[in-house]
Amino acid sequence: MDRIDQHMLMIIQQEGRLSTADLSDKVGLSPSPCARRLKRLEEEGYIVNYQANLNKAKIGIAMTFFVEVSLNSHQASSIDEFELVIADMKEVINGYIVSGAYDYLLEVVSPDLAGFELFTRKLHRVKSVKDIHTHLSIRQIKTKSPLPIYKS
Repeated sequence: MDRIDQHMLMIIQQEGRLSTADLSDKVGLSPSPCARRLKRLEEEGYIVNYQANLNKAKIGIAMTFFVEVSLNSHQASSIDEFELVIADMKEVINGYIVSGAYDYLLEVVSPDLAGFELFTRKLHRVKSVKDIHTHLSIRQIKTKSPLPIYKS
């Protein structure tokens, strides 16, 4: 990956719908070499997918929570059960295995407190869940930024 590849990745993180012609203008290449580089970056797995960032309020999501989860056991069966259940919960928009006092950190969205209560009831019914601890997001202070690129 060279400087041009890095520049392309920075640009498409901010403007994913940019045409190849517009991208080529921004990075100083003609469209054909730019398209070849973009295709190579996709094939090599640098670009995982393209997606739109939606306005949460406009689609009925009023609340964001961060939920720390501890499991009863760290046996493979408990981990697998929990991760399978979480994968199907539409309210969970991001999830991480973390170090520290809890095993997982989940980012959860809900239209309201009643919706979040229903989510927590579902989560407590998962047999492998020992404990949950919740943080309500008051206000988002930074939105998704382009990832810094360290590989050269």
